[in-house]
Amino acid sequence: MFDIHPATPDDAGEIFTLQRAAYVDEAQAYGDPFILPLTEGLSRIEGLLADESALVLKAVVGHRLVGAVRAGTTETTGVIGRLVVAPDLRRRGIARALLTRVEDELRERRPELTALTLFTGAQSAQNQRLYRALGYAETHRERVADHLVMVHMRKELEQVTVGSA
Repeated sequence: MFDIHPATPDDAGEIFTLQRAAYVDEAQAYGDPFILPLTEGLSRIEGLLADESALVLKAVVGHRLVGAVRAGTTETTGVIGRLVVAPDLRRRGIARALLTRVEDELRERRPELTALTLFTGAQSAQNQRLYRALGYAETHRERVADHLVMVHMRKELEQVTVGSA
């Protein structure tokens, strides 16, 4: 079993290592060792974790960091990114739990959000299945390189209204 907690600046090195391990198969699938998650430096992750407004969650098993996700917001949209799970622990519900929890945290922090967005590679069928199962729908595709097409997905959020008594 795993637990989910907010990530702290002390987690930067482990998140950096996990992110690299998690994206190796994506890089191989696309024939591109220079995809952004593999070229993002440790200092960028350290900076993100030092920013108190950033939302970064981690999944842990004992003392081992086994998953992570980050999110930010625009005026009315939550933007989710870098959902990663240790390759040896995939298909155990960690990604689903992280995604669900980050959605809940975004809504709690910013109740005015009307939608959540994320993107994944067009060849990442399992990722797309997970996102669709959680209510995301494809909005468009974007060719970012000859060999790389990103699938942008969006989940509309129901607005919670407080009734008067």
